[in-house]
Amino acid sequence: MAGLAIVHHKFSLLPSSLSDFNGTKFTSSSIQYHYHPDANKQAGATKKFKEITAAYETKAFAVPRRTAIALMISSYSFSHANLQNTAFALQSVGLKEYIDTFDGYSFKYPQNWIQVRGANADIFFRDPFVLDENLSVGFSSPSSSKYKSIEDLGPPQEAGKKVIKQYLTEFMSTRLGVKRESNILSTSSRIADDGKMYYEVEVNIKSYASNNELAVMPQDRVVRLEWDRRYLSVLGVENNQLYELRLQVPENVFVEEENDLRQVMNSFRVNKKT
Repeated sequence: MAGLAIVHHKFSLLPSSLSDFNGTKFTSSSIQYHYHPDANKQAGATKKFKEITAAYETKAFAVPRRTAIALMISSYSFSHANLQNTAFALQSVGLKEYIDTFDGYSFKYPQNWIQVRGANADIFFRDPFVLDENLSVGFSSPSSSKYKSIEDLGPPQEAGKKVIKQYLTEFMSTRLGVKRESNILSTSSRIADDGKMYYEVEVNIKSYASNNELAVMPQDRVVRLEWDRRYLSVLGVENNQLYELRLQVPENVFVEEENDLRQVMNSFRVNKKT
């Protein structure tokens, strides 16, 4: 295959030089944006976005900046040549366990996610590249809550109504022309290997906003979709407290990463404090 070099890393095909593109100029930011979940809804776009960003930023992928840019251009060019499935498979990053013995919970999370400060959460992790993809854990006050079991919330369907009401309260906007649409996708209960019952709630929330909310004429107030997200909650009770693990992910990213996200959900446990 003329003009291509074989590189045995996360990618198999790289252009041997930038001149292979007949002088066409590309920038890393424009190529990353091409695959960003907000800009590209095609299957596999999120994985490619993360691969390209990681390859460009990580020190572990020790190649010159010029080669990294070449790698990104090759990804971009292959997509336009209808080679969507050529050498772009992202290896599973694996899961890492987080255990909080002081507050009484544990879970697993993608090991490349980073811990950051999150409002109203005891712990907060997010994807380093898709910032809308994140995880948090919160729990009720130990001094004011007296939960005996998760069934104190009622059946899963009732718990789902409480969860979505809490979401909409948190996401309430004071901006003119903003509208939120919410839908409970599923509610369920399960007995985990620790013998405890957990509730799972899945919700979709869409946010719409006008691009000219102060316009006088209705036709000038064009409403557009701001974001479309899946929220997955796992609820459990221990230490007389209600615990919630919450995952937030753009809907188009969820389609690609559902298996990994469900492993995170299934890993959540509430434990006796030590």
